[in-house]
Amino acid sequence: MTDRAVAVVRAGALTTVQDLGRPGHAHLGVPRSGALDPPAARLVNRLVGNPEPTAVLETTLTGCALRPRCAVTVAVGGAPCSVRADGRAVPWGTPVRLTAGALLEVGPAVRGVRSYVAFAGGIAVEAVLGSRSTDLLSGLGPDPLGDGAVLPLGPAAGPVERVDFAPWPSPPHELVLGVRLGPRDDWFTGAARRTLTTATYRVSAASNRIGLRTEGPLLERAVHAELPSEGMVLGAVQVPPDGQPVVFLADHPTTGGYPVVAVVRESDLAAAAQAVPGTPVRFVPVGAEGFGARHGC
Repeated sequence: MTDRAVAVVRAGALTTVQDLGRPGHAHLGVPRSGALDPPAARLVNRLVGNPEPTAVLETTLTGCALRPRCAVTVAVGGAPCSVRADGRAVPWGTPVRLTAGALLEVGPAVRGVRSYVAFAGGIAVEAVLGSRSTDLLSGLGPDPLGDGAVLPLGPAAGPVERVDFAPWPSPPHELVLGVRLGPRDDWFTGAARRTLTTATYRVSAASNRIGLRTEGPLLERAVHAELPSEGMVLGAVQVPPDGQPVVFLADHPTTGGYPVVAVVRESDLAAAAQAVPGTPVRFVPVGAEGFGARHGC
């Protein structure tokens, strides 16, 4: 086994190829996609000597098992989990050298939701609109992985530099999301706006890569007219007819017909990617100075 590829032995609940996404195509109806926890994806790439935008694997809750067909350096990060190579425990969050044919087992998340697996050279599937990311909403990019899938690896950049400390944030015990109200906050009552920014919600088990769904107090609308479909951005807090806020994540639709009461600060969304069902959620108002100048689609 000398070819640069990795075989999927166990795909788990949901394992996809992700890089930093394909922003800038919303006018074509193409979502942003990409890793839901970009800092984790960037860090595992750095650990194996890849440029930060290199494609990695994103697993969900149950992990996966992989068998590289060549000797390769790998790192597993994001949600903490057990990692084994041919049955032997190896460190999580640290680069590990695997021999050709070794079985890499990425265990279920101990805390958090999504773990990331980086191989030196990266996952070299064909790029679509400049990205190798799987987009569950539009269907762009490679399909979610199944048992038996074989993925090509790119050429390794060279020797991996020693990393003495990798700053892994812990998955949140409470998810605090900074928001700015608007653009349709005037479609809700004053009481609803106060409820959004003072009440505690919880992460719903129905959450996915498209949106973080919440459970908690209903947000009452002041305007009950039909809203023409309008553009949606990453972090938009949309309120469907059931009154429960939904925070749009990487695979969100580019347009929508329900009012957006607020938009979450982009830097807070990585924590949302690791919030397990039942995690308390609070929406906290932030000013323009704490929101950042850029908020892409």
